[in-house]
Amino acid sequence: MPAGAACQPACARSPPHPTRMKQPSSPPTATPLEALGIVALCFGWFIIGSLWSVSAGFRNASFNDASLFGIVAFELFVGPIALLILRSRGYAVRDLLPLPSLKGCGAGALLYLAALLACVIVLSPLADNTATQPIERMMETARPSMAMVLALSVVNGLYEEVFLLGYLQKGLRHHGASFALGVSVLVRVLYHLYQGPHGALSLVVVGIVFGLFYLRTGWLWPVVFAHMLADTIPFL
Repeated sequence: MPAGAACQPACARSPPHPTRMKQPSSPPTATPLEALGIVALCFGWFIIGSLWSVSAGFRNASFNDASLFGIVAFELFVGPIALLILRSRGYAVRDLLPLPSLKGCGAGALLYLAALLACVIVLSPLADNTATQPIERMMETARPSMAMVLALSVVNGLYEEVFLLGYLQKGLRHHGASFALGVSVLVRVLYHLYQGPHGALSLVVVGIVFGLFYLRTGWLWPVVFAHMLADTIPFL
């Protein structure tokens, strides 16, 4: 060792590597196979039932406590399973679930009114059609308790929008906004086909309004609250 080498000042030595800050990880994007699996798990049974209703000529059905309880029980069972699957694939559950707020409720009420107005505009040319729609017959015979309606509106509003928009539409954004919106609207309509042509068309409109709002804002709670209103108000 050369004389004096050991006495070099610390500043003459190689500086330590600077500490690198960990960059925040971007949320996962949904693969086609993953998206298909989650849709099949969360909405497959409803889609099958809806298609069966269409093939059977819209056989008379009604909303009652038993049928609404079945929907709530199914969603309370399947929802956590789907969230666990997504968590295992790298999704943060807190990012999938909405954060309730009074401001969001106000925005949701306005969003519901916007969707309702859009439906009136789109369906008004069909108002002269005297044929009774399946959804109208179902509502005429509907006899659910208000407690069951409120339970359905909360659970179903969260369930559908979390997996349709919070997961599916958001996860498919890398394929393009129009594609992501179109897929979410398609799935929404497929499991509502039992409502008949007018009902399906109204769900196209609602799906577009809700989906566009979420695309523009990324704010899920107003959509969930608007959905809750849409599930509750027709039974009042």
